[in-house]
Amino acid sequence: MAETREQVKGNILYYKNKPLVREKDTICYGDFTERCVLIFEIMSYVEKEGVKVPGKIFIQIIESESGKILKQADKEGMFEAFNYGIFWYEKFLSES
Repeated sequence: MAETREQVKGNILYYKNKPLVREKDTICYGDFTERCVLIFEIMSYVEKEGVKVPGKIFIQIIESESGKILKQADKEGMFEAFNYGIFWYEKFLSES
């Protein structure tokens, strides 16, 4: 049975003309009509200067049609995870 979710209401943040959507500890980047999407799972949080920020991030590049995992890794901090993920995501898209 396929999982269905309600469509996101309101404004959607875009980065490089692709949607960037967060629901709780999951961040999705990309267009599901393209070959693949980039998923970030926030696995832990750390406190820096009194503010709780993402610590360990699990990254997956997933094929849109089949849900097959094309690449996965984990990184420390959102900055490192985002840079790593965007690099591989754009590489996979350019190969199609």
